[in-house]
Amino acid sequence: MSEITNVQWFPGHMAKTRRIMQSNLKLVDAVVEIADARVPYSSRNPEMNRLVGAKPRIFLLNKCDCADDSMTAVWTEYYKRRGETVLTVDCKSGRNVNKFLPLLKELLAEQIGRWNAKGMTGRPIRIMIVGIPNAGKSSFINRLAGAKLTKVADKPGVTRGKQWISLESGEIELLDMPGVLWPKFEDKDVGERLAFTGAVKDDVLDLEYLASRLLQLLKEKYPDSLTDRYGISLDDLPESDDDMTGCAVGYELLMRVGKKRGFLVSGGEINTERAAITVMDEFRGGRIGRFSLESPKER
Repeated sequence: MSEITNVQWFPGHMAKTRRIMQSNLKLVDAVVEIADARVPYSSRNPEMNRLVGAKPRIFLLNKCDCADDSMTAVWTEYYKRRGETVLTVDCKSGRNVNKFLPLLKELLAEQIGRWNAKGMTGRPIRIMIVGIPNAGKSSFINRLAGAKLTKVADKPGVTRGKQWISLESGEIELLDMPGVLWPKFEDKDVGERLAFTGAVKDDVLDLEYLASRLLQLLKEKYPDSLTDRYGISLDDLPESDDDMTGCAVGYELLMRVGKKRGFLVSGGEINTERAAITVMDEFRGGRIGRFSLESPKER
């Protein structure tokens, strides 16, 4: 899938969302950008700085319970050194979500002081929630509100239109925006990592290739997790990836996973499609292990 950068990543509703975001920024006091802690660089829309401009922003590294804690700490420090306000959260478990409101009030302390001076004490803080598809925006809102207010699914494209949500406490009003990707991935690795984490719909991808690439990456970064989860050997693999696909090692690992799990079809042939679906589901569900797929040094 060397042509991964040529897949149509930018459907019409995403272009519309970008326009809506720009037109509604004047209505909010701050922007909350949510990214995936497993891919803290790849899951940030590079257009966001231009779109948001000087508006105060909090950067949330979500799904931190699925990521490597030590690498998440490295990324957090990296972005803080760049002057960003960063908070690691896991909306599924609720980890650190209770720290969000105090951090938001700290970020907007001067603005809140001006409201109070004008007799606007208790005015709700209005924030816009942005991020790429499947980063966890709806889960964050539901966790923050303590109720199921928005649809949540482990796939992109669930939120299709903007929606205002008022928290019961009255302290915050949220403008939830659909996930926005960008027109073209110049970096093939970025495209692949977004596909690994489910930011891109699987039906536009070759899932067997994707699972092979993922297994190859996990072998390089977290080999023990592969052997622990699947009981496969990492010995006697192809010596190079000079074949046309560029993932001979990963495909061999996919074959071994399929064989170990008993995914066979008539004639004893390995069902690599079923193996691929299993690998991707288990990775996204955190059942293989806790992984960070990139580091600041690589960027």
